Amino acid sequence: MLKGKTALVTGSTSGIGLGIARALAAQGANIVLNGFGDTEGPKAEIAALGVKVAYHGADMSKPAEIEAMMTFAAAQFGQVDILVNNAGIQHVAKIENFPVERWDAVLAINLSSAFHATRLALPAMQAAHGGKGWGRIINVASVHGLVGSAEKSAYVAAKHGIVGLTKVTALENATTGVTCNAICPGWVLTPLVQKQVDAKAAAGGISNEQATQQLLGEKEPSMQFTTPEELGALAVFFCSPAGNNVRGVAWNMDGGWAAQ
Repeated sequence: MLKGKTALVTGSTSGIGLGIARALAAQGANIVLNGFGDTEGPKAEIAALGVKVAYHGADMSKPAEIEAMMTFAAAQFGQVDILVNNAGIQHVAKIENFPVERWDAVLAINLSSAFHATRLALPAMQAAHGGKGWGRIINVASVHGLVGSAEKSAYVAAKHGIVGLTKVTALENATTGVTCNAICPGWVLTPLVQKQVDAKAAAGGISNEQATQQLLGEKEPSMQFTTPEELGALAVFFCSPAGNNVRGVAWNMDGGWAAQ
């Protein structure tokens, strides 16, 4: 379905980003990966799906590096047709104790990076199909883009901001073939969340399994994690013809979290 398209997925060397990149590649999209840690494994995994893959290690807190990444993607594959803004970090602390530099980092990576990548991707998307436009911008927000949780002020503020940015991007392109939507997962068992499970287990002197059940039980009625594969399938839907008039939504996959 996406053969000949190029998808750039930020924060895609593991977790949600890699799951979405894998799903888009399975539909034939060429992939530009971005992120830290192991890069060769994810590149090989995507290439095995029979598409072209490239990697750029832009630090998503730095606008100049984001610009370099977008230029690189265009040079590799012509243009970015699908942009998935997924890069994210977390810091947990009460507002009065929240380190200022961590606030700045969370806002830069979780919110400002999406603005920078979007503003750079839009012109080519708008010019596609003889000026009628074609593009898909998918912002990975969070259920925390819809509701709050204590001690996550920067993350919640950034994710609410992502939902707002999604709506404005969708409205500004509403008469074109460019859509923008947000995915709002609840708990997804990524390396980021595993750290929180481990910390809860250590702090309470309990097993990892007990800590997992506690974590889910606090917020997620389904008592199960959403998977990167499920999130990838939703991203594929947004990119499909069926998603042509889905614009500006914040689609939660959260096991009932926001329904409470």
